[in-house]
Amino acid sequence: MDPFAETTWGSRLMDPSLSRKAKPRTAGLTMIIDKGLGLSAFRDLLELAGDYIDYIKLGFGTASITPLPVLREKLRLAKQYGVYLYPGGTFFEVACAQREITGYFQTLSEIGFDWVEISDGSLELSATERSHAIEMARSFSFQVITEIGKKEKGSVTPIDLLAETFRQDRACGASFVIIEGRESGRSIGIFNASGEIDTNYVHDICSRVEPERIWWECPQSGQQVTILQLLGAEANLGNIPVTEVLSVESLRRGLRSDTFFTFGSTTQEGPV
Repeated sequence: MDPFAETTWGSRLMDPSLSRKAKPRTAGLTMIIDKGLGLSAFRDLLELAGDYIDYIKLGFGTASITPLPVLREKLRLAKQYGVYLYPGGTFFEVACAQREITGYFQTLSEIGFDWVEISDGSLELSATERSHAIEMARSFSFQVITEIGKKEKGSVTPIDLLAETFRQDRACGASFVIIEGRESGRSIGIFNASGEIDTNYVHDICSRVEPERIWWECPQSGQQVTILQLLGAEANLGNIPVTEVLSVESLRRGLRSDTFFTFGSTTQEGPV
């Protein structure tokens, strides 16, 4: 018998918050960005942290230049660990620009994807075109994630427009809506040039839409801390670097000093 088989941490040591839900989750979702992991690294990531990853975005248009056998194996591994893998919104925008949307959805379906992202960060889509794209994706039986915001430096979507786009996307069948933050988390959306969060803007967004359906792109550690402190451990975080998965999960549980007294301290008594 393996002498370590029964060894485990107590529940209060694994999750001082005593509130972290196991997968499959509907809140407190973590999406990471894969910008080109090889299969060994991808497999290692899931083996280490698969329980704490809900979605993996294949960044930009990398899905199109990843060897197909590797792409299919990533999909297989992700499904094995209960993780949803999907191509980034930029790839959809390339399909739009090339007038290949139908072929794009058809190919993704044939490869085996279940989720797609629809965005217009680098091009202009009318409200009608955006709605049509969501509805077309749904007609291919995809679950849809949309993204609101432009990728241009300094771009901030007005609250009224953001709220209206959010409601329209949801009405057309989008499951979640990402608030654009890019991989840098600077000078865009909710972030200023230093990467600091406009907390009033965040609260305004949450007061106008369904906060549980929002994904906040927060690539920087300090941004993750701020959003979780503002909105709670159940906030959905995206564009998390692959090396930060355990760090983010620790934040959610109160296993890091940044959120120790927010989520991890269940008693006011001293050490025992």
